[in-house]
Amino acid sequence: MVKKILFVCLGNICRSPAAEAVFKQKIKERDLEKLFVVDSAGTGGWHVGNLADPRMRETALSRGIELTSRSRKIEENDLYEFDHILVMDHDNLDAVRLLIKDHKNTVNSKIKLILSYSKNSQLEEVPDPYYGGQNGFDKVIDLLDDAMDGFIDSLMD
Repeated sequence: MVKKILFVCLGNICRSPAAEAVFKQKIKERDLEKLFVVDSAGTGGWHVGNLADPRMRETALSRGIELTSRSRKIEENDLYEFDHILVMDHDNLDAVRLLIKDHKNTVNSKIKLILSYSKNSQLEEVPDPYYGGQNGFDKVIDLLDDAMDGFIDSLMD
């Protein structure tokens, strides 16, 4: 059965498109591409239709990961469409949960912090690199790389 995965950050131009691309790279390496549908979205709509931030695209490409998705804003329907909704930080977690209309619904259990799957980091949040320097973009890729291994392993159990 195909699993649908959605990665969410604030503007969908740095962290979540990087998460989407890292995940796609990891499932390709494991020959699991047919088992997943993958997308990303932002809780804000400022960058809808834009490619990921050039700094993030360049950082990912330096590691052989290509970011090709275009920004979109998360919609209420995504909560029901996707099997797993992985967010980058607590603000995104709160924003996504605000989309839930029926709080008795089990949708809430699908929404998690991506770093909850991390094997090597004690951080809970993927920091937003947008206003920082190059080190921030490198750190995002490092954190996501680690968390994706844990996430994929959890899906294969």
